[in-house]
Amino acid sequence: MSNYLDDQHRAEISNALDTFTSRTEWPTWLLIIGFYSTWSWLIFFAQGWGKLASIGLLLPLVILWMSLQHECIHGHPTRWPALNKALVYLPFAIWYPYDLYRESHLAHHVDETLTLPGIDPESRYVSAVEWAQSSGFKRRVLWLNKTFVGRVIIGVPLALSALIFSEVPKAFVSGSGRRMWMAHVVGVSFILWTVQHYSALTAWEYVAYVSIPALAIGMIRSFYEHRPADRPEHRSAINESRGILSWLFLNLNFHLVHHDLPKLPWYYLPAVYQARRQAWVDRSNGFVISDYGQLVVSHIAVPVDHPAHPFSSIAARQHPEAESGLAAMGDLTRSA
Repeated sequence: MSNYLDDQHRAEISNALDTFTSRTEWPTWLLIIGFYSTWSWLIFFAQGWGKLASIGLLLPLVILWMSLQHECIHGHPTRWPALNKALVYLPFAIWYPYDLYRESHLAHHVDETLTLPGIDPESRYVSAVEWAQSSGFKRRVLWLNKTFVGRVIIGVPLALSALIFSEVPKAFVSGSGRRMWMAHVVGVSFILWTVQHYSALTAWEYVAYVSIPALAIGMIRSFYEHRPADRPEHRSAINESRGILSWLFLNLNFHLVHHDLPKLPWYYLPAVYQARRQAWVDRSNGFVISDYGQLVVSHIAVPVDHPAHPFSSIAARQHPEAESGLAAMGDLTRSA
């Protein structure tokens, strides 16, 4: 559901979505075609460039791929979900099945339960109960993951551990889950076989030097894009970065705008924000970050906030499922 600033804003968005660019979605089509063309060229024709060049070019490409998957989850570039899925189904980033990511991410977009542990699948908080029961070591890990350096270094191992030990076992319970993971394994095998036999990299080098670093860089975006707050609109950040990371993340750093207008294409987010900047700042209750550099400087070794959600006890009474652990991807690397 979209949330507009006012009726005039609703009309402005409606007009933007009625333009030639929106109707054709040519910027997104261009990126998808560009991705497949560039990835294929690097794999099949750039062996002579060597390993370092291949890694240096494939790494940002895979980060962009994860952002394109997110864009397709939200209904782009066509009105047909099955076609959007087909366009970005192949697991170039290796780890997450598209269907698992889609289901988890759409559940994350329920703003009323945003950030609540056990309900929001992409929450980076634990409940007060879990915090109280945590060992000293686990608490230190949770604190470390709340720092910038910790997020980049241990964020991927934590996320992949949750994936392997929580999500994969569920596949043996559900027939659809088994089919999803079987299809994913086939896709991963195809990608890694192609890399192994045709590129300058081995399959293991692709995983170690492209896929895992891409996940780690993706975690920079999700490092502090949500916070606990009484009102849902105060829970999503606005990061005003316009640099290379913003482009690779397809402008998802304007995160409140994305949550309020989830169907708005990536190429409109900066302009829609800038047109009414102060209104967005007010709506976020000042949850504004100047750029990713600010996060590095302020939180390279200082936690952004407490790992335990301050409202989790209240949420558990209102939503009993919160304490039952229904959300299993609490550190989903491509959260939005």
